[in-house]
Amino acid sequence: MAKNKSQYDSTLNLPKTLFEMRAGLPKKEPVMLKDWEDNDLYNNLIKHNDGKPKFVLHDGPPYANGNIHMGTALNKIIKDIIIRDKNMEGYQAPYVPGFDTHGLPIELKALSSVGEKKKDISKLELRQICEKFATEHIDIMSDQFKRLGVIGDFEHPYLTLKPEFEARQIEIFGEMAKKGYIYKGLKPVYWCPDCRTALAEAEIEYGEDDCDSIFVRFHVTQDPNGVLAKHGIPMDKTYFVIWTTTTWTLPANEAICLNGQFEYSFVKIGEEYHIMATELVKSVMDACHITEYEVVGEPVSGAEFELMRYQHVYLPKEGWVILGDHVTLESGSGCVHTAGGHGVDDFNVCQKYPQVPITVPVDDGGYLTDLAGKYAGQRVWAANKTILADLTESGAVMGQVHIKHQYPHCWRCHHPIIFRATEQWFCSVAKFREDVYKAIDTVQWMPDWGHDRMKGMVRDRNDWCISRQRTWGVPIPAFYCKKCGAYHITDATIKAVSELFRKEGSDAWYKYEAEQIIPAGEVCEKCGASEWIKDTDIMDVWFDSGSTHAAVLEERPELKFPADMYMEGGDQFRGWFQSSLLTSVASKGCAPYKSVLCHGWVVDEQGKQMHKSAGNGVEPSEIIKDYGADIIRLWVASSDYTVDVRAGKNIFKQLSEAYRKIRNTARFILGNLDGFDPNTDCVADDQLQEIDRWALAALDDLIVNAHNGYAVYDFNKVYHAVYNFCVVAMSNFYLDVTKDRLYCTNGAARRAAQTTMYKILVALDKIIAPILCFTSQEIWDFLPKTEGMNKYVVFEDMPKAGEYAADDAFKAKWNQLIAVRDEVKKVLEQARAEKTIGASLEASVTLYCGDAVYDLLNSIPMDELADLMIVSHVELVKGEGGAASAVEGLGIAAAHATGDKCERCWKYSADIGTHPAHPTLCARCASVVEG
Repeated sequence: MAKNKSQYDSTLNLPKTLFEMRAGLPKKEPVMLKDWEDNDLYNNLIKHNDGKPKFVLHDGPPYANGNIHMGTALNKIIKDIIIRDKNMEGYQAPYVPGFDTHGLPIELKALSSVGEKKKDISKLELRQICEKFATEHIDIMSDQFKRLGVIGDFEHPYLTLKPEFEARQIEIFGEMAKKGYIYKGLKPVYWCPDCRTALAEAEIEYGEDDCDSIFVRFHVTQDPNGVLAKHGIPMDKTYFVIWTTTTWTLPANEAICLNGQFEYSFVKIGEEYHIMATELVKSVMDACHITEYEVVGEPVSGAEFELMRYQHVYLPKEGWVILGDHVTLESGSGCVHTAGGHGVDDFNVCQKYPQVPITVPVDDGGYLTDLAGKYAGQRVWAANKTILADLTESGAVMGQVHIKHQYPHCWRCHHPIIFRATEQWFCSVAKFREDVYKAIDTVQWMPDWGHDRMKGMVRDRNDWCISRQRTWGVPIPAFYCKKCGAYHITDATIKAVSELFRKEGSDAWYKYEAEQIIPAGEVCEKCGASEWIKDTDIMDVWFDSGSTHAAVLEERPELKFPADMYMEGGDQFRGWFQSSLLTSVASKGCAPYKSVLCHGWVVDEQGKQMHKSAGNGVEPSEIIKDYGADIIRLWVASSDYTVDVRAGKNIFKQLSEAYRKIRNTARFILGNLDGFDPNTDCVADDQLQEIDRWALAALDDLIVNAHNGYAVYDFNKVYHAVYNFCVVAMSNFYLDVTKDRLYCTNGAARRAAQTTMYKILVALDKIIAPILCFTSQEIWDFLPKTEGMNKYVVFEDMPKAGEYAADDAFKAKWNQLIAVRDEVKKVLEQARAEKTIGASLEASVTLYCGDAVYDLLNSIPMDELADLMIVSHVELVKGEGGAASAVEGLGIAAAHATGDKCERCWKYSADIGTHPAHPTLCARCASVVEG
């Protein structure tokens, strides 16, 4: 039989999917998913690994409000690769997916769905609509995750709205309150006037906004220390100069803060005097475009001005001059406009001066109240312009500069927020900060910079605002005395609320009156009364998800506390990573995780953020439709996900080519294993050719590199090791060299090659299984099996290194042989260019060797050496000759082979036709055909 391409393809008795990747995966993967579901793959995998050490990767709950995107796909696939690998590395690694189901976005969508009826709808009715909306999206998102190949207990996910979850969350709150970490008080917080609720730091994003920064002067009215008189400055012509970028906060001004350590000067402009920090005089004058001015007298310590009084710029009230260390010389005038109701530093410094009131002339919708005087009813952003215009006309504004700056926005509605002092519930991080530091030190952070990032965030956080003025969430379990207004939280009340929620869910808070919930006999610790009202706020959703260590890890028997790993995007250092850490340390005294792994954002091919409006987004569904989910999984594995990951159609097209090369390696091997039974056809190791042992040694190196990559979650390392093995070691070398044995022989040599390939493909398929979960299973389905091999490749153990390892001498020998082969290929290319030969099998090669090279090449049988070079003949000659090469002691000459071409193996030989029944075949091929 003649050897040709059609003959080779006919040996591949395999379905079309092995040939047409592009059309195959999108059609094949759903069929495989159904098989996995019908055969309960996940639960059987966990049962299969029962008794092994447990590895728990705890799922950070995505928000249940829509379809997944590329960032979500990146996150879930990383987790799935880890879960699959751990289950193949000797662990039992369960995966319980979760969903964050409370919060403002769902509440706003629920309100919009009822239209005008929202004015009359009760809180209980609204919550029921919210729950329906949230649960509808759970199934949608679960199906999308499963389509990516993600395995887990999707039949029983954890939901933050479940009664048992809410009950544990209440207990966490109670434990923290009992230790004194929870309190209610008046403080400025991030406030979203559009969402009408307080926000935590984790719910803030920054964007560039335009604004007017202005220098405003306040007229001095009282000088109790006689500072002005001492320096000969007339009080009726003297002003403090402040600088602000939030004109709308001026109605709340109650003080001007100076730094007692700085020096201040009197700057005379015309006949009037202006007080500002000495070091900032020039910058203020330049900003105000004032060129004619004079610094009068000697500088004065800021401390001397304490408790002076001044007239508000337009309201009938006087403010106080106070001192604070937060005043710097970085910008402004050194005299800080202080509105305790609208800034944390302002609020804190005002606490040191009881005579300074905290004024909040803004309501929860961002509208100025009557306390703002004639500007009442204006929204703060509009008031900026009207107040500025009036102050400019009155002469109170010394100068203004239009600037662009980074300003906080609400991460839900993306509108600018304000700082507003309100009564809120807080977690006092400062009280247990040192314990948090110790917990951070016990965690393995990946990448390493995560340690310092988390520590810095905790260091900069004093209070966590945990209350929200909304309806859809877990209620703050506090009662208030009707008589004196004091809040009431005890072990008994926490237990009562927790048990009620576990039985009926948190809707019960809105269903029953306070007296029906609070245990009988509870009395106010402050006044002794026993009539109550319930708190109307709900908890921050970060408190919800931050409680999963108790509500999930400790509640689900297949999981454990602490988790081995939390894995989310880098933004969760201020979100889930941190809220989980704080609640766990506060309630249990330790971190909820042993390690934290984080990934970056998904960006477009140019490195820009993806936005629908920009048209640069890529949806997972689009890629799956064109290429299949395995290409998305390969994208994840090929990326350095610790930084931002680029995604785009060109990138996926390139990856599909890389995928095809990996797949074609498996396809080639499978085709040549047709009819091979590993139970009876495998040959012993001593029957393998040296090149077979080289291939197995290359496999051993792959196993080592893959194991090292998986161990540190560096899937990029695994991907490159697999790709290079398939393309360089296999396709470009070993599989190419062994074609003649595979196609043209039918004895022990062919079985040796098949044995080697079988071992390689079994191990290779296990290595790629966590990444290419569909393709690996497809390959596994067609692999001939031996006893003990499982139906699903993910049930297998990862191959262990060492079985095929070669010593250094063997590796050095084959590195030299490959170097000789590379030099021969160069000479053959030249011969081809000169039309001396066409295909390489038309060549006869003479190798002129020094002693060392001769001994090296002579250790290989000549027919194997010819196969190694893919030529018809090789002759070794001691001494110099031929074209010089990069290998020392080697010269090479190529000529057209003598003899005739065998119609079957295409080699040139002098024994063509020696068998009378096969006049066109060489003696070897004739013998094989006869056999």
